[in-house]
Amino acid sequence: MDVSVLGLGYVGCVTMGCLAQLGHRVVGVDVNQHKVDLINEGKATIVEEAIGTIIAAQRAAGHISATADAAAAIAETDVSLACVGTPSTEKGSLDIEHVFHVAEQIGAALASKDTFHTVAIRSTVAPGTNKRFTEIVAEKSGKAPGDHFAVVSNPEFLREGSGVADFFNPPMIVLGCDTAAGLDALKGLYKGINAPIFETQVGVAEMIKYVNNSFHALKVSFANEVGRICKTLDVDARELMRVFCADRQLNVSPAYLQPGAPYGGSCLPKDLSALRALARDNYVSVPIIDAIRDSNEEQIRAALKLILDAGKKRIAFLGLSFKAGTDDLRNSPAVDLVEQLIGKGCQLAIHDESVVYSNLTGRNREYVNAHLPHVAKLLVYTIEEALEDAELIVIANSNPDYRSVLDRKHGVPIVDLAGITPPERDAAATRLF
Repeated sequence: MDVSVLGLGYVGCVTMGCLAQLGHRVVGVDVNQHKVDLINEGKATIVEEAIGTIIAAQRAAGHISATADAAAAIAETDVSLACVGTPSTEKGSLDIEHVFHVAEQIGAALASKDTFHTVAIRSTVAPGTNKRFTEIVAEKSGKAPGDHFAVVSNPEFLREGSGVADFFNPPMIVLGCDTAAGLDALKGLYKGINAPIFETQVGVAEMIKYVNNSFHALKVSFANEVGRICKTLDVDARELMRVFCADRQLNVSPAYLQPGAPYGGSCLPKDLSALRALARDNYVSVPIIDAIRDSNEEQIRAALKLILDAGKKRIAFLGLSFKAGTDDLRNSPAVDLVEQLIGKGCQLAIHDESVVYSNLTGRNREYVNAHLPHVAKLLVYTIEEALEDAELIVIANSNPDYRSVLDRKHGVPIVDLAGITPPERDAAATRLF
Protein backbone atom coordinates (compact mmCIF):
# COMPACT_ATOMS: atom_id res chain seq x y z
CA MET A 1 0.00 0.00 0.00
CA ASP A 2 1.20 3.53 -0.75
CA VAL A 3 1.02 5.70 2.36
CA SER A 4 1.78 9.33 3.19
CA VAL A 5 2.57 10.31 6.79
CA LEU A 6 2.04 14.00 7.55
CA GLY A 7 4.18 15.07 10.47
CA LEU A 8 7.60 13.54 11.17
CA GLY A 9 7.80 14.00 14.93
CA TYR A 10 7.63 11.14 17.42
CA VAL A 11 4.43 9.48 16.21
CA GLY A 12 5.11 10.16 12.54
CA CYS A 13 8.67 8.85 12.56
CA VAL A 14 7.77 5.64 14.41
CA THR A 15 4.69 5.11 12.24
CA MET A 16 6.65 5.66 9.03
CA GLY A 17 9.40 3.21 9.89
CA CYS A 18 7.10 0.51 11.21
CA LEU A 19 4.66 0.69 8.27
CA ALA A 20 7.58 0.37 5.86
CA GLN A 21 8.78 -2.67 7.79
CA LEU A 22 5.31 -4.16 7.30
CA GLY A 23 5.86 -3.88 3.55
CA HIS A 24 4.21 -0.57 2.68
CA ARG A 25 5.80 2.24 0.67
CA VAL A 26 5.76 5.36 2.84
CA VAL A 27 6.29 9.04 2.01
CA GLY A 28 6.83 11.35 4.98
CA VAL A 29 5.80 15.00 4.91
CA ASP A 30 6.95 17.81 7.19
CA VAL A 31 7.30 21.59 7.00
CA ASN A 32 10.64 21.27 8.81
CA GLN A 33 13.22 20.74 6.06
CA HIS A 34 15.75 19.40 8.58
CA LYS A 35 13.44 16.49 9.42
CA VAL A 36 12.85 15.83 5.73
CA ASP A 37 16.58 15.76 5.11
CA LEU A 38 17.19 13.40 8.03
CA ILE A 39 14.73 10.83 6.65
CA ASN A 40 16.19 11.09 3.16
CA GLU A 41 19.64 10.52 4.67
CA GLY A 42 18.33 7.36 6.35
CA LYS A 43 18.26 8.89 9.84
CA ALA A 44 15.44 9.04 12.39
CA THR A 45 14.07 12.40 13.51
CA ILE A 46 13.85 11.24 17.16
CA VAL A 47 15.79 9.29 19.76
CA GLU A 48 13.92 6.03 20.30
CA GLU A 49 14.96 2.41 20.67
CA ALA A 50 15.26 0.55 17.33
CA ILE A 51 13.75 3.29 15.15
CA GLY A 52 17.14 4.52 13.87
CA THR A 53 17.99 1.07 12.57
CA ILE A 54 14.56 0.66 11.00
CA ILE A 55 14.66 4.02 9.21
CA ALA A 56 18.16 3.34 7.87
CA ALA A 57 17.20 -0.11 6.59
CA GLN A 58 13.92 0.96 5.02
CA ARG A 59 15.48 3.99 3.36
CA ALA A 60 18.26 1.82 1.93
CA ALA A 61 15.61 -0.56 0.60
CA GLY A 62 13.77 2.31 -1.08
CA HIS A 63 10.62 1.86 0.99
CA ILE A 64 10.59 5.34 2.56
CA SER A 65 11.25 8.91 1.48
CA ALA A 66 10.35 12.37 2.71
CA THR A 67 9.29 15.68 1.20
CA ALA A 68 7.99 19.10 2.17
CA ASP A 69 5.49 18.92 -0.72
CA ALA A 70 2.29 17.58 0.84
CA ALA A 71 0.30 17.74 -2.39
CA ALA A 72 2.78 15.55 -4.26
CA ALA A 73 2.86 12.98 -1.44
CA ILE A 74 -0.93 12.79 -1.18
CA ALA A 75 -1.34 12.53 -4.96
CA GLU A 76 0.81 9.40 -5.17
CA THR A 77 -0.61 7.58 -2.13
CA ASP A 78 -3.85 5.83 -1.21
CA VAL A 79 -3.83 6.47 2.53
CA SER A 80 -2.70 9.55 4.47
CA LEU A 81 -1.97 9.54 8.20
CA ALA A 82 -2.21 12.83 10.11
CA CYS A 83 0.49 12.61 12.78
CA VAL A 84 1.04 16.29 13.60
CA GLY A 85 1.35 17.54 17.15
CA THR A 86 -1.55 18.85 19.23
CA PRO A 87 0.07 20.85 22.05
CA SER A 88 -1.84 22.34 24.96
CA THR A 89 -3.23 25.87 24.80
CA GLU A 90 -2.90 28.24 27.74
CA LYS A 91 -6.36 27.12 28.87
CA GLY A 92 -5.47 23.41 28.76
CA SER A 93 -7.38 22.46 25.61
CA LEU A 94 -5.59 20.99 22.61
CA ASP A 95 -4.29 23.25 19.86
CA ILE A 96 -5.46 21.44 16.72
CA GLU A 97 -4.52 24.18 14.26
CA HIS A 98 -1.94 21.92 12.60
CA VAL A 99 -4.50 19.11 12.25
CA PHE A 100 -6.88 21.38 10.34
CA HIS A 101 -3.99 22.65 8.24
CA VAL A 102 -3.41 19.03 7.21
CA ALA A 103 -7.11 18.80 6.30
CA GLU A 104 -6.71 21.82 4.03
CA GLN A 105 -3.64 20.28 2.37
CA ILE A 106 -5.40 16.97 1.80
CA GLY A 107 -8.51 18.67 0.46
CA ALA A 108 -6.52 20.74 -2.00
CA ALA A 109 -4.63 17.67 -3.21
CA LEU A 110 -7.79 15.58 -3.63
CA ALA A 111 -9.41 18.22 -5.83
CA SER A 112 -7.48 16.86 -8.81
CA LYS A 113 -7.38 13.21 -7.73
CA ASP A 114 -9.80 10.65 -9.16
CA THR A 115 -9.20 7.64 -6.91
CA PHE A 116 -10.70 7.05 -3.45
CA HIS A 117 -8.50 8.33 -0.60
CA THR A 118 -8.51 7.33 3.07
CA VAL A 119 -7.30 9.67 5.79
CA ALA A 120 -6.47 8.47 9.32
CA ILE A 121 -6.24 10.97 12.17
CA ARG A 122 -3.54 9.57 14.42
CA SER A 123 -3.06 12.82 16.35
CA THR A 124 -4.79 13.13 19.73
CA VAL A 125 -7.85 15.31 19.14
CA ALA A 126 -11.07 16.30 20.87
CA PRO A 127 -14.47 14.86 19.94
CA GLY A 128 -15.86 16.77 16.98
CA THR A 129 -12.51 17.11 15.24
CA ASN A 130 -13.19 14.33 12.74
CA LYS A 131 -16.46 16.03 11.70
CA ARG A 132 -14.78 19.40 11.12
CA PHE A 133 -11.78 17.74 9.43
CA THR A 134 -14.14 15.99 7.01
CA GLU A 135 -15.96 19.26 6.29
CA ILE A 136 -12.68 21.03 5.47
CA VAL A 137 -11.54 18.25 3.13
CA ALA A 138 -14.92 18.34 1.38
CA GLU A 139 -14.86 22.14 1.09
CA LYS A 140 -11.33 22.25 -0.33
CA SER A 141 -11.68 19.27 -2.65
CA GLY A 142 -15.25 19.61 -3.86
CA LYS A 143 -15.54 15.86 -3.21
CA ALA A 144 -18.18 14.01 -1.20
CA PRO A 145 -17.20 12.14 1.99
CA GLY A 146 -18.01 8.47 1.70
CA ASP A 147 -18.00 8.58 -2.09
CA HIS A 148 -14.54 9.98 -2.79
CA PHE A 149 -12.78 9.93 0.57
CA ALA A 150 -13.11 8.77 4.17
CA VAL A 151 -11.71 10.15 7.40
CA VAL A 152 -11.00 7.55 10.09
CA SER A 153 -10.25 8.39 13.72
CA ASN A 154 -7.35 6.05 14.50
CA PRO A 155 -5.59 7.06 17.76
CA GLU A 156 -2.09 5.79 18.45
CA PHE A 157 -1.02 4.04 21.66
CA LEU A 158 2.74 4.59 21.53
CA ARG A 159 4.73 5.13 24.72
CA GLU A 160 7.96 7.03 24.37
CA GLY A 161 10.87 4.69 25.00
CA SER A 162 8.99 1.67 23.64
CA GLY A 163 7.25 3.11 20.59
CA VAL A 164 8.41 0.50 18.08
CA ALA A 165 7.43 -2.40 20.33
CA ASP A 166 4.08 -0.73 21.03
CA PHE A 167 3.40 -0.23 17.31
CA PHE A 168 3.79 -3.92 16.57
CA ASN A 169 2.11 -5.06 19.81
CA PRO A 170 -0.59 -2.50 20.64
CA PRO A 171 -3.29 -3.26 23.21
CA MET A 172 -5.86 -2.61 20.48
CA ILE A 173 -6.44 -0.95 17.13
CA VAL A 174 -9.29 1.58 17.31
CA LEU A 175 -11.06 2.69 14.12
CA GLY A 176 -13.83 5.27 14.20
CA CYS A 177 -15.53 5.73 10.83
CA ASP A 178 -18.92 5.19 9.18
CA THR A 179 -17.49 4.41 5.73
CA ALA A 180 -16.75 0.76 4.95
CA ALA A 181 -14.06 1.61 2.41
CA GLY A 182 -12.16 3.66 4.98
CA LEU A 183 -12.35 0.90 7.57
CA ASP A 184 -11.21 -1.71 5.04
CA ALA A 185 -8.23 0.45 4.02
CA LEU A 186 -7.05 0.82 7.61
CA LYS A 187 -7.51 -2.87 8.36
CA GLY A 188 -5.38 -3.61 5.32
CA LEU A 189 -2.79 -1.11 6.49
CA TYR A 190 -2.38 -2.88 9.84
CA LYS A 191 -2.56 -6.41 8.50
CA GLY A 192 0.12 -8.48 10.23
CA ILE A 193 -0.28 -6.78 13.60
CA ASN A 194 -1.76 -9.15 16.17
CA ALA A 195 -4.17 -6.97 18.10
CA PRO A 196 -7.95 -6.78 18.55
CA ILE A 197 -9.61 -4.26 16.23
CA PHE A 198 -12.42 -2.10 17.62
CA GLU A 199 -14.64 -0.56 14.96
CA THR A 200 -16.44 2.04 17.01
CA GLN A 201 -18.19 5.41 16.99
CA VAL A 202 -16.05 8.32 15.89
CA GLY A 203 -16.55 10.10 19.21
CA VAL A 204 -15.39 7.03 21.14
CA ALA A 205 -12.27 6.76 18.99
CA GLU A 206 -11.52 10.46 19.54
CA MET A 207 -12.10 10.25 23.31
CA ILE A 208 -10.25 7.00 24.11
CA LYS A 209 -6.77 8.56 24.19
CA TYR A 210 -7.91 11.24 26.66
CA VAL A 211 -9.37 8.62 28.94
CA ASN A 212 -6.41 6.24 28.61
CA ASN A 213 -3.79 8.87 29.39
CA SER A 214 -5.82 10.52 32.14
CA PHE A 215 -6.22 7.10 33.80
CA HIS A 216 -2.50 6.41 33.44
CA ALA A 217 -1.79 9.80 35.04
CA LEU A 218 -4.22 8.96 37.83
CA LYS A 219 -2.48 5.63 38.52
CA VAL A 220 0.93 7.30 38.91
CA SER A 221 -0.40 9.88 41.38
CA PHE A 222 -2.48 7.35 43.28
CA ALA A 223 0.56 5.15 43.91
CA ASN A 224 2.63 8.16 44.97
CA GLU A 225 -0.03 9.28 47.43
CA VAL A 226 -0.02 5.77 48.91
CA GLY A 227 3.77 6.00 49.07
CA ARG A 228 3.70 9.30 50.97
CA ILE A 229 1.24 7.87 53.52
CA CYS A 230 3.38 4.77 53.94
CA LYS A 231 6.47 6.91 54.46
CA THR A 232 4.97 8.49 57.60
CA LEU A 233 3.88 5.08 58.94
CA ASP A 234 7.20 3.34 58.26
CA VAL A 235 5.41 0.92 55.93
CA ASP A 236 7.24 -0.48 52.89
CA ALA A 237 5.26 1.11 50.04
CA ARG A 238 6.89 -0.99 47.34
CA GLU A 239 6.02 -4.23 49.13
CA LEU A 240 2.48 -2.95 49.67
CA MET A 241 2.06 -2.14 45.97
CA ARG A 242 3.56 -5.49 44.98
CA VAL A 243 0.73 -7.18 46.86
CA PHE A 244 -1.81 -4.69 45.50
CA CYS A 245 -0.77 -5.34 41.91
CA ALA A 246 -1.10 -9.11 42.33
CA ASP A 247 -4.87 -8.61 42.15
CA ARG A 248 -5.37 -8.69 38.37
CA GLN A 249 -9.14 -9.15 38.67
CA LEU A 250 -10.10 -5.91 40.41
CA ASN A 251 -7.05 -3.68 40.26
CA VAL A 252 -6.88 -3.88 36.46
CA SER A 253 -3.13 -3.72 35.83
CA PRO A 254 0.21 -3.00 37.50
CA ALA A 255 1.15 -0.54 34.73
CA TYR A 256 2.26 2.82 36.18
CA LEU A 257 1.49 1.61 39.71
CA GLN A 258 4.88 1.95 41.38
CA PRO A 259 5.54 4.73 43.89
CA GLY A 260 8.39 6.91 42.73
CA ALA A 261 9.07 9.76 40.38
CA PRO A 262 6.31 12.12 39.23
CA TYR A 263 4.79 11.64 35.80
CA GLY A 264 5.86 13.88 32.93
CA GLY A 265 6.37 13.91 29.19
CA SER A 266 4.29 15.31 26.37
CA CYS A 267 1.23 13.02 26.59
CA LEU A 268 -0.07 12.54 30.13
CA PRO A 269 0.02 16.23 31.21
CA LYS A 270 -1.39 17.43 27.88
CA ASP A 271 -4.25 14.95 27.65
CA LEU A 272 -5.13 15.30 31.33
CA SER A 273 -5.39 19.08 30.85
CA ALA A 274 -7.54 18.54 27.78
CA LEU A 275 -9.93 16.20 29.64
CA ARG A 276 -10.25 18.76 32.47
CA ALA A 277 -10.96 21.45 29.89
CA LEU A 278 -13.67 19.29 28.32
CA ALA A 279 -15.32 18.82 31.71
CA ARG A 280 -15.01 22.51 32.60
CA ASP A 281 -16.40 23.64 29.26
CA ASN A 282 -19.43 21.42 29.89
CA TYR A 283 -19.89 22.43 33.56
CA VAL A 284 -19.05 18.96 34.88
CA SER A 285 -17.37 18.75 38.30
CA VAL A 286 -14.39 16.34 38.32
CA PRO A 287 -12.61 16.82 41.68
CA ILE A 288 -10.43 13.69 41.41
CA ILE A 289 -9.19 14.55 37.92
CA ASP A 290 -8.65 18.16 39.01
CA ALA A 291 -6.54 16.93 41.94
CA ILE A 292 -4.19 14.71 39.89
CA ARG A 293 -1.92 17.56 38.77
CA ASP A 294 -1.79 19.00 42.30
CA SER A 295 -0.73 15.61 43.62
CA ASN A 296 1.98 15.31 40.97
CA GLU A 297 3.31 18.76 41.83
CA GLU A 298 3.36 17.73 45.48
CA GLN A 299 5.53 14.78 44.44
CA ILE A 300 7.96 17.20 42.78
CA ARG A 301 8.00 19.34 45.92
CA ALA A 302 8.68 16.22 48.02
CA ALA A 303 11.59 15.32 45.74
CA LEU A 304 13.00 18.85 45.93
CA LYS A 305 12.79 18.83 49.73
CA LEU A 306 14.54 15.47 49.88
CA ILE A 307 17.42 16.86 47.80
CA LEU A 308 17.70 20.15 49.67
CA ASP A 309 17.52 18.43 53.08
CA ALA A 310 20.81 16.72 52.22
CA GLY A 311 22.43 20.16 52.59
CA LYS A 312 24.80 19.75 49.63
CA LYS A 313 25.46 22.24 46.81
CA ARG A 314 27.53 20.31 44.24
CA ILE A 315 25.14 17.79 42.71
CA ALA A 316 25.55 15.09 40.08
CA PHE A 317 22.13 14.97 38.45
CA LEU A 318 21.60 11.72 36.51
CA GLY A 319 18.70 11.73 34.04
CA LEU A 320 17.05 14.81 32.55
CA SER A 321 14.41 13.44 30.17
CA PHE A 322 11.11 12.34 31.66
CA LYS A 323 11.88 8.70 30.85
CA ALA A 324 15.11 6.79 30.24
CA GLY A 325 15.79 6.04 26.57
CA THR A 326 14.19 9.17 25.13
CA ASP A 327 15.36 12.77 24.67
CA ASP A 328 11.92 14.25 25.38
CA LEU A 329 12.30 17.04 27.94
CA ARG A 330 8.79 18.47 27.67
CA ASN A 331 7.12 18.54 31.11
CA SER A 332 9.96 16.46 32.52
CA PRO A 333 9.91 16.60 36.34
CA ALA A 334 13.70 16.48 36.19
CA VAL A 335 13.79 19.76 34.25
CA ASP A 336 11.54 21.32 36.88
CA LEU A 337 13.78 20.06 39.69
CA VAL A 338 16.96 21.26 38.00
CA GLU A 339 15.42 24.69 37.45
CA GLN A 340 14.50 24.98 41.13
CA LEU A 341 17.84 23.64 42.37
CA ILE A 342 19.71 26.22 40.30
CA GLY A 343 17.46 28.87 41.82
CA LYS A 344 18.51 27.62 45.26
CA GLY A 345 22.19 28.14 44.39
CA CYS A 346 23.12 24.53 43.66
CA GLN A 347 25.87 23.68 41.16
CA LEU A 348 24.80 20.85 38.87
CA ALA A 349 26.54 18.50 36.45
CA ILE A 350 23.81 16.74 34.42
CA HIS A 351 24.18 13.44 32.61
CA ASP A 352 21.62 11.88 30.25
CA GLU A 353 22.97 9.73 27.43
CA SER A 354 19.86 10.33 25.29
CA VAL A 355 19.94 14.13 25.55
CA VAL A 356 22.32 15.81 23.11
CA TYR A 357 21.58 19.53 23.07
CA SER A 358 22.61 20.05 19.45
CA ASN A 359 20.13 17.35 18.36
CA LEU A 360 17.10 18.82 20.13
CA THR A 361 14.53 20.29 17.75
CA GLY A 362 11.11 21.92 17.68
CA ARG A 363 9.05 22.25 20.83
CA ASN A 364 11.45 19.97 22.71
CA ARG A 365 14.28 22.50 22.26
CA GLU A 366 11.94 25.45 22.89
CA TYR A 367 10.78 23.92 26.16
CA VAL A 368 14.21 23.31 27.63
CA ASN A 369 15.48 26.71 26.45
CA ALA A 370 12.57 28.40 28.22
CA HIS A 371 13.17 26.54 31.48
CA LEU A 372 16.94 25.95 31.40
CA PRO A 373 18.49 28.52 29.05
CA HIS A 374 22.04 27.44 29.99
CA VAL A 375 21.43 23.69 29.95
CA ALA A 376 24.11 23.07 27.31
CA LYS A 377 26.76 24.21 29.80
CA LEU A 378 25.44 21.86 32.49
CA LEU A 379 25.32 18.67 30.40
CA VAL A 380 28.29 16.30 30.57
CA TYR A 381 29.04 13.34 28.31
CA THR A 382 29.84 10.63 30.88
CA ILE A 383 28.64 9.54 34.29
CA GLU A 384 32.22 9.86 35.53
CA GLU A 385 32.29 13.57 34.63
CA ALA A 386 29.04 14.13 36.51
CA LEU A 387 30.36 12.36 39.62
CA GLU A 388 33.78 14.00 39.62
CA ASP A 389 33.25 16.75 42.24
CA ALA A 390 29.82 15.72 43.47
CA GLU A 391 28.78 16.06 47.11
CA LEU A 392 25.39 14.54 46.32
CA ILE A 393 24.11 12.21 43.59
CA VAL A 394 20.53 12.48 42.36
CA ILE A 395 19.15 9.65 40.19
CA ALA A 396 16.17 11.06 38.31
CA ASN A 397 15.33 8.36 35.76
CA SER A 398 15.62 4.60 35.41
CA ASN A 399 18.64 4.29 33.10
CA PRO A 400 20.09 0.94 34.27
CA ASP A 401 23.64 2.34 34.03
CA TYR A 402 22.83 4.53 37.01
CA ARG A 403 22.61 1.47 39.27
CA SER A 404 26.40 1.34 39.25
CA VAL A 405 26.94 4.70 40.97
CA LEU A 406 26.96 3.04 44.38
CA ASP A 407 30.16 1.27 43.38
CA ARG A 408 31.77 4.33 41.78
CA LYS A 409 31.34 6.96 44.48
CA HIS A 410 31.57 5.48 47.97
CA GLY A 411 30.62 7.82 50.78
CA VAL A 412 28.68 10.31 48.64
CA PRO A 413 24.97 10.38 49.56
CA ILE A 414 22.47 9.39 46.89
CA VAL A 415 18.90 10.55 46.39
CA ASP A 416 17.20 7.92 44.24
CA LEU A 417 14.02 9.41 42.78
CA ALA A 418 13.62 6.57 40.28
CA GLY A 419 13.82 3.73 42.79
CA ILE A 420 16.45 1.77 40.84
CA THR A 421 19.10 1.20 43.51
CA PRO A 422 19.22 -2.49 44.53
CA PRO A 423 17.30 -3.26 47.74
CA GLU A 424 20.42 -4.63 49.44
CA ARG A 425 22.08 -1.23 48.97
CA ASP A 426 19.19 0.87 50.30
CA ALA A 427 21.26 2.01 53.27
CA ALA A 428 23.48 3.99 50.92
CA ALA A 429 20.60 5.75 49.16
CA THR A 430 17.69 7.96 50.16
CA ARG A 431 14.55 7.27 48.18
CA LEU A 432 11.19 9.01 48.04
CA PHE A 433 9.71 5.85 49.59
